[in-house]
Amino acid sequence: MQPIDMNSDEFQAELEKTWTFVDKVNNQFGFVLNPNEEVNEGVAMGLARNKLIYGKRFCPCFMVIGETKEEQKAADNRICPCTPALEKEIPEDGTCHCGIFCTPEYAKAQMMHDEIEEVVHQHSGGLTKEQAEVLLKEEQLDGDELEALIEARNLGMINFTLVDTREFMEFQMSHIVGTDTLVPTSQFYAKVEAELAGKKSEPIIVYCHSGSRSYQVQHAMKSLGFEHVCNLRPGIIGFSGETQRG
Repeated sequence: MQPIDMNSDEFQAELEKTWTFVDKVNNQFGFVLNPNEEVNEGVAMGLARNKLIYGKRFCPCFMVIGETKEEQKAADNRICPCTPALEKEIPEDGTCHCGIFCTPEYAKAQMMHDEIEEVVHQHSGGLTKEQAEVLLKEEQLDGDELEALIEARNLGMINFTLVDTREFMEFQMSHIVGTDTLVPTSQFYAKVEAELAGKKSEPIIVYCHSGSRSYQVQHAMKSLGFEHVCNLRPGIIGFSGETQRG
């Protein structure tokens, strides 16, 4: 297979046609581009490449099976916009497998998510109230995200309960500043209702040493009717914020 020169006039001309194709698909189905320009650029280049090589815009996220056109047709390779994306992925997930075609709702939420990621990972001045509320709905949090949420809570923007699920000895050695209660995994069912009574409809964040025990606790709490429980992964070992002994 002849390699494609991305700087060639031929490729650039096909890439321009591909962007016209993408705009046409968006207009036809009411989609919008992914707010991440790198995702869109990568997918568009892959579509242009496949068009030059195979004569069709096969989905660049999947291998093209078959040497001849007949074999490729028989293999039912995905051609953009592919049926799985139109019938299942975009209606259910808000975006196609490659990520270039999105519903307006998904794009808006993703843009908010990207803004939050920039704030918490670059420490560029803290979260807004809206960003903190969105982040608090995530299922899994990393250390930077929890640190930002604790800061937001300290500023009175949001409220949540931070729960250590390790054992008492571990808690005494070191725990996250701002931890509200200890519910040891070994005593979970005996402690959870007593320690968290009346909080089933409130946000709760659980953590342990590496995120494994707290992940199990997270799902156990959901089965008991707690509406939203976030888990810190990879646990306190991935948390660079303030901790204390005792």
